[in-house]
This record gives sequence, structure tokens and C-alpha cells, in this order.
Amino acid sequence: MHFFNWLGSRSIQSFLWLGDLLLLCAETYRNLLFSRIRFRLVIAQIVEMGWRSQPVIAFTGAFTGAVFTAQTFFQFTALNMDTAVGPVVSVAMCRELGPVLTGLMVAGRVGAAITAELGTMRVTQQIDALRALAINPIEYLVVPRTLAILAAMPILVAEAILFGILAGWFTAVKILEVNSAYYFANMLRFTEAQDVIMGLIKAIVFGQLIVAIGCREGLAAQGGAVGVGRATTEAVVLASLAVLATNFFLTMALNIFFPAGGTG
Repeated sequence: MHFFNWLGSRSIQSFLWLGDLLLLCAETYRNLLFSRIRFRLVIAQIVEMGWRSQPVIAFTGAFTGAVFTAQTFFQFTALNMDTAVGPVVSVAMCRELGPVLTGLMVAGRVGAAITAELGTMRVTQQIDALRALAINPIEYLVVPRTLAILAAMPILVAEAILFGILAGWFTAVKILEVNSAYYFANMLRFTEAQDVIMGLIKAIVFGQLIVAIGCREGLAAQGGAVGVGRATTEAVVLASLAVLATNFFLTMALNIFFPAGGTG
């Protein structure tokens, strides 16, 4: 009986949390369409979210591409399919590894920063002060971050894909001695524009999820420094889980429109 009570309570809390998140997204886009856009804040957030995230994204993409190339080579070489490594790595980086790993890294870095900043403002009553000055907190705090992530996330994913493919080429050609000409020819033959488009669509969705969850947790933080820390932890965990879960449904849906190996 206690288990079912706990399960029911958690289900209700989950629905309430999801409702808060959807309402926040609706309010954000309403302000985005009908309220003032503070471009100075948007640019500052693009620098913080995009520019300063580049090193970790490049590092993640490069070593992911390198290790995936090595593992693919070790399996394919037994089948005498060494030159098939290129297209497998390229398509995997474009469709899955690039956007997902970028989403997880951004959730850890950007999601945590957003929640900590807004949570601190919440517990120190700075958000109440904004309302007292007739400034809408959603317009001032959430909208610039939403626009910034929508601009920065596709670029970060493209960088992860690029560095992954380059590191894969270096690993395959320079270390594992795969024929460079065949590697590039097969990669260009089987990697299509729709593979990149699929990755960029995922980037936009993941970016929106990360910012929405980070802002929701930050604006709902309470309980002083302990509450801000708890909200930051929950935001990172929830955003990471949202990226992984949403990726499955996006993959199933987008493969209908962009089938692997199809003509788009």
C-alpha cells in the first residue's frame, strides 16, 4: 500500500512538473513573439553558452570520433571492410553521437550554470525585485537564454561532428593505416546532407529542453544555498535524461523523413 501511495504521489508530482515546464515554454515563446527582445543580453548569453563551450565540445567530439573509429576498425577489419569505417563513423557522428554527446555536455555545463544563476537570484529575492520594477522575469531572464541556445547549439553540434570526423580520419589513416583515398571516397559517397540536417534538428530540440529545464528549476529554487545546489543537481540530471529519452523518439520520427542511405 505504501508503495502505491508513493507511486501515485510521484506520478502527480511528475505531471505537475511537466505542466510547469510547458507553461514556462509557452510564456517564453509568447514573450519572444510579442515583447521586447534584449539583443544585448542575447549576445552575452551566446558568448557564455556557445563560445565558452567550444573547447569541451571539440574535445568530446574529437575523442568520441577517434575511439569510435578504432572500435569500428577492429570489428570491420576481420571482415576485410576497412574502407567502410569512414561512412559508418561519419553517419554515426552526424545522426547520433554528435548531437547527443553535445547535448549531454551542454546540459552539464550550461544547464547547471543557468539553474545556479537563476536559483541564486530567486533565493536572494532579485527576481521579486525585477517584478517590483515592472520587469517581466521571463522576458528578461528566460527569453535571451532561449534565443542564445537556439543560435549556439546547432553550431556546437556541427563542431562536434566536424572534430569527430577529422579525428576519425586521423585515427584510421595515420594510426591504423586505412587507405586514405578509399576512406574519403566511401565517406563522401554514403554521407548525405540529410544526415547533417537530422543532427541539427536534434540540436535545436535538445537546446530548448536544456534551457527550459534549467530555467524552470532555477526559478523554482528555494531553501537558500542548499536549495540552489539541489535544484542545480536536479536540472543537470533531468536535462540529461530528457536529451537521452527525446533522442529515441526523434530518431524514430526523423528516420521516416530522413531514412539512412536514402535520397532525402
